[in-house]
Amino acid sequence: MVRMRLKRVGATNSPVYRVVVADNRSPRDGKFIEEIGTYWPLKQGKNVDLDLERADYWIKAGAQPSDTVASFIKKAKRAVTV
Repeated sequence: MVRMRLKRVGATNSPVYRVVVADNRSPRDGKFIEEIGTYWPLKQGKNVDLDLERADYWIKAGAQPSDTVASFIKKAKRAVTV
């Protein structure tokens, strides 16, 4: 099954995560199909950059977002409509 999840990058004590589409059998920081966004947990304000068109494409193609990525998509869609 294809999942949309976070991949950790960045140095020790300064995490940065990439939102990726990957096979659920691949390791967390391993091989992925496509990168669709970035998340900076320590940044104040807008800390998620997400390509909603690609996220919608992958969801329609059957990819399952993780709980965290699903919340990012929900927030991003709400920000676009407001």
